[in-house]
Amino acid sequence: MIIKHYTDIKPSTYTGTPEGVAMREMITDRDGAPNFSLRVFDIQPGANTPFHSHEWEHEVFILEGSGTIRTEGAETPFERGDSVYVAPGEKHCFVADPGTPLQFICVIPSKNQCRT
Repeated sequence: MIIKHYTDIKPSTYTGTPEGVAMREMITDRDGAPNFSLRVFDIQPGANTPFHSHEWEHEVFILEGSGTIRTEGAETPFERGDSVYVAPGEKHCFVADPGTPLQFICVIPSKNQCRT
């Protein structure tokens, strides 16, 4: 068993990360997790993750704040307590509303890490 506290994990970025976006890799394959990785993202007000797609799905749970998820042809609002499913191959980015920081949990397959 492994227990980690959020504040004990150093925030990092990955290739293409815009200003105002930080990720904490809470549980990954480096911890022996064979199937899933759990990450926490902190997005400053008005900032966004890169607009991108990838071959794997991921699930997101909004811990704090509000914003929109941008996909091709749509912008869908979300708020604290919402969950989001992003399908494999779906172009997307998470945008924090101005004036409020955004924090969410993101789960992806362990083999598909965004590495610093």
